[in-house]
Amino acid sequence: MDSRSHTHVTAALRLCLHALLAGLLALVVVRAVGEGAADTAAVVAVTLLTAALYAAGAARSSSVQPEDSVQPKDSARPRTSVQPGTRAGAWWLGGLWVLWAALLVLSPDALWVAFPLYFLQLHFLPMRWALPAVVVTAAAAITSFVVHRQEIEPGAFIGPLIGAAVAVATVLGYDALFRESERRRELIVELVATRADLAEAERTAGTLAERERLAREIHDTLAQGLSSIQLLLRAAERSLSENAPAAPHVRAAREAAQANLAEARSFVRALTPPDLEHGSLAAALERLCARTTAPELAVRFAVSGTPVELPTPYEVALLRAAQSALANTVRHAEARRAEITLSFMDTSVALDVVDDGRGFDPSGAPVPERGTGGDGGFGLPAMRARAGSLGGALSVESAPGQGTAVALTLPLPDTEAERAA
Repeated sequence: MDSRSHTHVTAALRLCLHALLAGLLALVVVRAVGEGAADTAAVVAVTLLTAALYAAGAARSSSVQPEDSVQPKDSARPRTSVQPGTRAGAWWLGGLWVLWAALLVLSPDALWVAFPLYFLQLHFLPMRWALPAVVVTAAAAITSFVVHRQEIEPGAFIGPLIGAAVAVATVLGYDALFRESERRRELIVELVATRADLAEAERTAGTLAERERLAREIHDTLAQGLSSIQLLLRAAERSLSENAPAAPHVRAAREAAQANLAEARSFVRALTPPDLEHGSLAAALERLCARTTAPELAVRFAVSGTPVELPTPYEVALLRAAQSALANTVRHAEARRAEITLSFMDTSVALDVVDDGRGFDPSGAPVPERGTGGDGGFGLPAMRARAGSLGGALSVESAPGQGTAVALTLPLPDTEAERAA
C-alpha cells in the first residue's frame, strides 16, 4: 500500500469509496434526525466535521500529480500531501478515526462507516500497521453495537469481521494484480528492448559479413598487387647506382607502395589507418603534408579553433578526404601552393583543402576528378559518400585557372549520446 497506480480503475474505486462514505454519513444524520434523539445536534455536528475533514484530505490527495503519487517514501514528494506512506496521511487518517469513534458513542448507526475506514487504513498505512488498525476498527464497531443494543448477537461479531476480511482480501488481491501487471509490463519492455538489440545485432552481423568480404577482396587483389610492386621497386632500386637520376623516384615509389600496402593490411585487420594509430588527426594531417612532394609544390597545414576528441569514423573520413584531395592536387592541379585547414567549431568540424592550380569546372560531367580525364572518378563520390554516412556535406568550388577548394563539413556528435554508446 506504499504506492498506487493512477489508472482509470483506481479513479473509479476512489469515486466509489467517496460515495460510500458520504452515503453512510448521510444515513447516520437521517436516522438521528428521524428518531428525534436528544443528541441529534451533536451527531449532526460530528458527522459534518467528519465529512469536512475527509473532503479536505481527499482534495489534497487528488491535487498531487499521478507520477508523484507512485514515488517511494524517500522521494522528493511533498511530505505535507495527504498521500499513502506520508506522515500527513497518517495524521489525517487518525483524525478521521477519532471523529468516527466519537460518532460511535453518539449513534449506533455509525458502525457502518467502519467498512470504508477499512479501505482507507489498508490504503494509507503500511501492511504491518494496516492490519492491526483494521482489527481495532472492527473491535470498536462490535463494542459500539453491544453497548448501544445492550445485547450480544452473532451478527454483531460476524458483520464487522466479514467486512474487515472482505476489505483485506480485496486490497491484497488488487495489489497482487497490480504487481502482476507491473511484472508483465516490465517483461514487455524487456522484450521490446531485446527485439531492438536483436535487430541491431543482425545489422551488425551483416555489416561484419560485408567487411569480411571486402577484406578478402583487398587481401587477394590490392594487397598482393602492392606487395609485388614493392618487391619489384626494391629490386630496381638495388640495381641502380646511388647517384642515378632515377634512384630517388624509385625510392619514393617504393615507399608509397609500402605505405599503401600497410593501409591495405590495416583494412584487412579492421583497424584504424596507420596514420591514426599513433597520434591525433592533426598530427596525421601534418605528416601527410610533410610527405607530400611534387615539383614546386609547397603544402601547409593549419588548425583553427579548439581541437576536440572525435570518434574514429570521423577521423578516418577527414583523413581520407585530405589524402584524396591532396592526391588530386599533386596529380592534376599543377599547383604551386596547397593548404589544408582543420577547423573545430561549436557544432561541427570542417576540413578545407585549397590549391592555386589550374582548376576545373565542377559541373562538367566528363571531368571526373579535378578536371582531368582518365580512368579515375571515384575520389569525389567517395568523399561525398563518407560525408553523407556521417550526416555531413562535401562542397567543391573551382573554375578553370582559379584553383580548387574542397570543403568537408561534419556535425559534431552529441557528447552525452557518445558517452552512453
